[in-house]
Amino acid sequence: MAPAITIRGVSKRFSLGKERYDSLKDRVIHLGRTTPHDFWALKDIEFDIEEGTTVGLLGHNGSGKSTLLKCIAGILQPTSGEITTRGRISALLELGAGFHPDLTGRENVQLNGLLLGLSRKEIARKFDTIVDFAGEQVEGHIDQQVKFYSSGMFVRLGFAIAVNIDPDILLVDEVLAVGDEAFQRKCLAKVKEFQDAGKTIVFVTHGADMVRQICDRAVVLDHGDMVCDDVPGIAIRSFREHLFATGRASEAPALDEPLDAEPTEPSEADEPEVLPGGSKAEPKKTIKITKVDLDHPHRHERASLYPGEPLDIRVHYLASEDVLDVNFGLAVLDVEGRVMWGGNTRLMDLRCDVTKGEGIFHWKIASVPLLDGSYQLQFGIQDRSEEVFYDWIESMTGLEVTQTENVVGYVALDVKVENQSMRHIGA
Repeated sequence: MAPAITIRGVSKRFSLGKERYDSLKDRVIHLGRTTPHDFWALKDIEFDIEEGTTVGLLGHNGSGKSTLLKCIAGILQPTSGEITTRGRISALLELGAGFHPDLTGRENVQLNGLLLGLSRKEIARKFDTIVDFAGEQVEGHIDQQVKFYSSGMFVRLGFAIAVNIDPDILLVDEVLAVGDEAFQRKCLAKVKEFQDAGKTIVFVTHGADMVRQICDRAVVLDHGDMVCDDVPGIAIRSFREHLFATGRASEAPALDEPLDAEPTEPSEADEPEVLPGGSKAEPKKTIKITKVDLDHPHRHERASLYPGEPLDIRVHYLASEDVLDVNFGLAVLDVEGRVMWGGNTRLMDLRCDVTKGEGIFHWKIASVPLLDGSYQLQFGIQDRSEEVFYDWIESMTGLEVTQTENVVGYVALDVKVENQSMRHIGA
């Protein structure tokens, strides 16, 4: 069977540096002084996308991923090379693309449906489904001109149209980041539904977690060049390593996000604080967490950690008085909030006394047993009985792990394999 999308030697050039001058005087003065130069947004891109697969286009801003998506959609024509697609394409590219600002939401649904090849009867049949998917906010303004819509309403209506025309190929740019969390979950559920139905999806992003969550593989672009085409874990690692190799490490998500809190004298809280699980602890801000640092041997070479590498977590705190037998806690959660690991010094049968002033508590992990993913770290300080709570920081520090092997799952097992061939000889 032929691929759903075939991309062969595709390059795209834009001409830059053409200045516009409003007056005749300016045109005469600058005559012959400006030299337009070519900018190649894509350079000889070539790969196939099989029917029923979900492929992510991954790269930093300006890498060419959105240009490539527009070429696949037919909005832009390649300067050279060709793109072949099989089946009806629905594209949600940029905010408000395809919407006429002076038309109402209802009229834009009808117009977009016609442009996408639906008949008026089909549009009428699907109209209520489209509006219902877009949500109550859009439904209440469906007969209002869309130029008065918020950015979130644009995205809601655009995505609702794109996914309800029964396309064979769905092209989605990063505009979904504009929607709220509930709508994003709704969109991801629809994407999963499309995947189950065998639809082909091309998803543009610079977010590694989205690639891991929905893609079968990812294509990494950098300044118009194709750097990698592989399974999500390997593609993400290639993306991050390439950023470091080209001196743009700041464009990759940081390994940790320090709290940047100035050490201040702890103060008493007035109300009990609710801890994870719904339990309440008596607040007593005798000890306050001021900063969290993460460190590993290759931090200055790459932003992410590899499975099996050591990690040093330093929790900085400030105590207003001496406190005996303090219970320090740590939890590691994945992006969906599932606890990958949780523990504290009480469970480890360790006694920790805190003296007045600044201090640092170390969590030393000899080997991080996690596979590819983004993880949130939570820190807590309580007394040994866990009835008195001093401080708690929830999901303030992120940890990025990039796997080095083509394996799946959540944990990195130290696996060795052996094959023995046994020959049984009968009597």
